[in-house]
Amino acid sequence: MASGSDRNPIIIGGLPSQVPDFDPEETQEWLDSLDAAVDERGRERARYLMLRLIERAREKRVAVPEMRSTDYVNTIATKDEPFFPGDEEIERKVLNATRWNAAVMVSRAQRPGIGVGGHIATFASSASLYDVGFNHFFRGKDDGLGGDQIFFQGHASPGIYARAFLLDRLNEAQLDAFRQEKSKAPNGLSSYPHPRLMPDFWEFPTVSMGLGPLGAIYQARMNRYMEARGIADTSQSHVWAYLGDGEMDEPESLGQLSIAAREGLDNLTFVVNCNLQRLDGPVRGNGKIIQELESQFRGAGWNVIKLVWDRSWDPLLAQDRTGILVNKLNTTPDGQFQTYATETGAYIREHFFGDDPRLREMVKDMSDHQILHLGRGGHDHKKVYAAYSAAKAHKGQPTVILAQTVKGWTLGPNFEGRNATHQMKKLTVEDLKRFRDRLHIPITDKQLDEGYPPYYHPGRDSEEIQYMHDRRKGLGGYVPTRVVRAKPLVLPEDKTYATAKKGSGQQSIATTMAFVRILKDLMRDKEIGKRFVLIAPDEYRTFGMDAFFPSAKIYNPLGQQYEAVDRDLLLAYKESPTGQMLHDGISEAGCTASLIAAGSAYATHGEPLIPVYVFYSMFGFQRTGDQFWQMADQLARGFVLGATAGRTTLTGEGLQHADGHSQLLASTNPGCVAYDPAFGYEIAHIVKDGLRRMYGENSEDVFYYLTVYNEPIQHPAEPENVDVEGILKGVYRFKSGERGMIPAQIMASGVAVPWAVEAQQILADEWNVKADVWSATSWNELRREAVEVEQYNLLHPEEELRVPYVTQKLSGSEGPFVAVSDWMRSVPDQIARWVPGAYQSLGADGFGFADTRGAARRFFHIDAQSIVLAVLTELAKEGRIDRSVLKTAIDRYELLDVAAADPGAAGGDA
Repeated sequence: MASGSDRNPIIIGGLPSQVPDFDPEETQEWLDSLDAAVDERGRERARYLMLRLIERAREKRVAVPEMRSTDYVNTIATKDEPFFPGDEEIERKVLNATRWNAAVMVSRAQRPGIGVGGHIATFASSASLYDVGFNHFFRGKDDGLGGDQIFFQGHASPGIYARAFLLDRLNEAQLDAFRQEKSKAPNGLSSYPHPRLMPDFWEFPTVSMGLGPLGAIYQARMNRYMEARGIADTSQSHVWAYLGDGEMDEPESLGQLSIAAREGLDNLTFVVNCNLQRLDGPVRGNGKIIQELESQFRGAGWNVIKLVWDRSWDPLLAQDRTGILVNKLNTTPDGQFQTYATETGAYIREHFFGDDPRLREMVKDMSDHQILHLGRGGHDHKKVYAAYSAAKAHKGQPTVILAQTVKGWTLGPNFEGRNATHQMKKLTVEDLKRFRDRLHIPITDKQLDEGYPPYYHPGRDSEEIQYMHDRRKGLGGYVPTRVVRAKPLVLPEDKTYATAKKGSGQQSIATTMAFVRILKDLMRDKEIGKRFVLIAPDEYRTFGMDAFFPSAKIYNPLGQQYEAVDRDLLLAYKESPTGQMLHDGISEAGCTASLIAAGSAYATHGEPLIPVYVFYSMFGFQRTGDQFWQMADQLARGFVLGATAGRTTLTGEGLQHADGHSQLLASTNPGCVAYDPAFGYEIAHIVKDGLRRMYGENSEDVFYYLTVYNEPIQHPAEPENVDVEGILKGVYRFKSGERGMIPAQIMASGVAVPWAVEAQQILADEWNVKADVWSATSWNELRREAVEVEQYNLLHPEEELRVPYVTQKLSGSEGPFVAVSDWMRSVPDQIARWVPGAYQSLGADGFGFADTRGAARRFFHIDAQSIVLAVLTELAKEGRIDRSVLKTAIDRYELLDVAAADPGAAGGDA
């Protein structure tokens, strides 16, 4: 046998084979013992002994590598299962009633004239997984704390409604209004978990695949963060995420497992409903998804509990002394198990047990009926309870429970395990009768033959309903429930914003730095300072926020167990268990999940947090736009900063970093209030009003998106009698024209306002044009208000017509309007129809590129000289000037030569 120097110095299965052997004789004795076990008792017995040795080694804290996967059997041995404290017979009756009502609700939603659909197979497979949680684990909020946070699988929502119906939380009229949110208002039930649509019921929107697991990880982390910072007692809160095995293919589902393991989030449990099916077919027909997921989670550092088989398998596994049954389970692919779920007991006997005499011998005394009902572990209440108990008891790691089920379980042969079951929404009368009989529901054939299938309620005073109420009372109240207990915050006084209103004097700073200065003053406020949660994806220094490192510190539950390489510097990198800053690495998805968890803390835990998420604007709405939709759906609040904004402002970075469209993407999100401010005092008023709207009296369910730039400019002091209303509503006159005879109007936003001012000067000096400059702080808000006005006018023809704010504001201003920004033209074009005069927009349409700011702006024709040409062009259309001057202007300013442009200011990372 090769050993020691005879072997290659490599790592085999995670074992370092190059480590010197200090006692080769003892080593050989161990190897000989293994050889003897193989020779005398066989490979299966030797394998078992090795597994037991590994288990004992871990008990003795001997560092041995994790196995990537284990046998296709339950992790928890039958002898180790805890006592089941519930009444299994009553719980079976409760679950049967829930199953019936869930299926009937979806089926009734398909009645003629309605046909709104629904899904019944997902809940049918996961019903026991939820029921055990409801009866024994999920904590409510009646104690005034946050309870447990439960991320329900979106397609299982009918089952959650059905259970709420039994508890008199919902009535029959509401069940019949499933997916009819407006036409049956106020009874309408949302199709999936939607807090915005049902703000007293659902807490977390989860139907966008992959965002549930991602959100759950960062919710568990946020719970720890709030506890560490003394903001809320979250010590008893546990996060449960119910997921599908097909859903785990989404990158977001598995992409952030490492942070949960790294931070030891033992307050988090994933329950993956492994019914082996996607929407169209098997998840891993030729493979084994549970084994695959086990390897991935183990490799990421999670505790893995496999719940594969129900109790009917226990006697068979107990007599499997040769390992032949376990080997058969290990080698049978998922696609075949899916087939077994649809076949007869005789078929299973022949095809699963029949190819080996030892397997046939094991089931010789079992009837075909008994073989048919050898079940999956996710349908066994006692097995599920054991898995949940083990997950809650485990310390130091997050836990994933991989529970095998059958999709469409109990719905009958036309549904169970069928590839098409996800899309099947209606049961025939014969399906209903079989379903009724299987669940022992006391409904007659006549009731099913004569009309729509009825709901079933055993009666408010029945034993099973009282059992349900008692269990929920013992666990602290009903779930899901969303409760908003947070009180309005005491907001800072005006003096907090004084520095920003003074301008930057002779210093040139970017609007990003102007915002950071405001934030610094806000964080000093004794009332709300501690509630700010700073979030950035590895770019704090880029955004000039490293100044917060020494005071606010970076949150790390382990603290800083090393000497920082920059410890001697004033702005050294500093980690702390009570840090205020979240540094989520290079992960916009992770940062946005932190943002959502923090932004909804006012409801989840009754304690408002004020998240401030700062990122490269190109990597925000474009990359994680689905999560911003999730944020709006979850009614989360906070400030989102698209830094290094604009298509031409971030010099040198090029196409993939040049954002000219995030404002347009933000306009599609109804919960997003978006601004493109130009100066510090504008930012001050926007932030102040944002705090009022989100955290003051009569708070609103919105979040703020501000695009800020990295180009240094001199910020003017706030003008006397500044038009605050205009700043907040979206447009105000920043600088009136002082010289010239021919009137015109220039509207600009963000970094383009200084270009407009330069163009104003050129027009006056060289073309006798008197142009006013307007700062359009929010093209989006102007459009949103105008659309609301048009909608009102459409439906109230007998009342006096309302006039959009932008029309009112610009009314009476002479001359054509030219709009300019560092965004694509579609952004300012949003208001075109409501501008009272000729309107032309300039914008950075197309891909960005790396060059000087001046060259880029000349290329897109949005620089000051191009604005001049645009104004002259509009005046020529009106006959106010001769068209010949246009060619003169093009030649004078060399507008066709990109290289002729002034390169502009350089640098400005913040």
